[in-house]
Amino acid sequence: MRKFDKDRLILGFAGPALALVVAFLLTSVVLLLSGRDPIEPYQLMFDSAEFTDVQVLIINQTGTYYLAALAVAIGFRMNLFNIGVDGQYRLAVMLAAVVGASVELPGPLHVLLIVVVAMLVGAMWAGIAGVLKTTRGVSEVVSTIMLNAIATSLIAWMILPANLGVQLPGSNDLTTGEIAESGWVPGVELEGGSIYGFTVVAFALGIVYWFVLNRTRFGFDLRATGASESAARASGVDSKKMILTAMLISGAVAGLAGLPLLLGQTHTYSLSFPVGVGFTGITIALLGRNNPIGIFFAALLISFLEKTSADLDQFGYEKEIATIMQGLIVISVVVSYELVRQYGLRRQQQKVGEELAAQARKNKEVAA
Repeated sequence: MRKFDKDRLILGFAGPALALVVAFLLTSVVLLLSGRDPIEPYQLMFDSAEFTDVQVLIINQTGTYYLAALAVAIGFRMNLFNIGVDGQYRLAVMLAAVVGASVELPGPLHVLLIVVVAMLVGAMWAGIAGVLKTTRGVSEVVSTIMLNAIATSLIAWMILPANLGVQLPGSNDLTTGEIAESGWVPGVELEGGSIYGFTVVAFALGIVYWFVLNRTRFGFDLRATGASESAARASGVDSKKMILTAMLISGAVAGLAGLPLLLGQTHTYSLSFPVGVGFTGITIALLGRNNPIGIFFAALLISFLEKTSADLDQFGYEKEIATIMQGLIVISVVVSYELVRQYGLRRQQQKVGEELAAQARKNKEVAA
């Protein structure tokens, strides 16, 4: 059992807390400069969150964002910046929807097939970046950005009616066809709507993520390689293999990010499917400090901002206030974490100095 470190716990909370306070203050300044009330939008958002239907929307969105952020966090723990989660998620959910709509199996098998396809496609697409990095030294930042663009074009081509898409009569939208009911995941019915059944799976993966990372040899090797490739290599860890494995796992989890919505509501992929989920996942992973509990609360916060700001324009406030706040959170996270890190280093040096001074006094007393 590791000794409880109160200072470490406090510093862990200090970074996100400082980032949020700064983001809210800066957003209020923006509202003041534009001649608006700096407090009323927050009150309106909290009032909106009291409605059950909005609460359901927040929880459902949290599940999707949680999976995307976990995918990003897996890369972060390996010191890999997987910006391609958005492309991996969209390509995976699109092909999973195509396969799901083309077959009809007994319920569990049908759902399992869709899940496996989504994970394999996501892993394959992320694996391209992993192979390029381990064999050619190509930065995963550059390759995943390019793969996002390729995924967008590939999806646009595949969803054409001449290929894998279906255009419903009287509609301009293109879909992949509807998945049979055997491939749906039933949700939890509430007065304000239905919580996606796959959202439970999303949160359960957070427990798996924590266990694998902190209680297995693989998790230790992954964290060690992320901290120092040379040190990990010296201890017998194949760093290139770990990089490729981390990218594959990150892509597989990214492939699951679209399943709460696909299996719980739309039952098809269309041009109106959400985009930008992967980029929001980066914000959430940073704010949550790659910790599954921190990621949950960060995903809940971002979902709260998005869903409760939807009606702000009815009261004379632009709903983009939430977008501004999210951007400020990202900037504040970077600055606050650096300030907290520097303070932690100074505090650690001070404690070491105090311990050395105490030991020196003790030695002097013994000698006397």
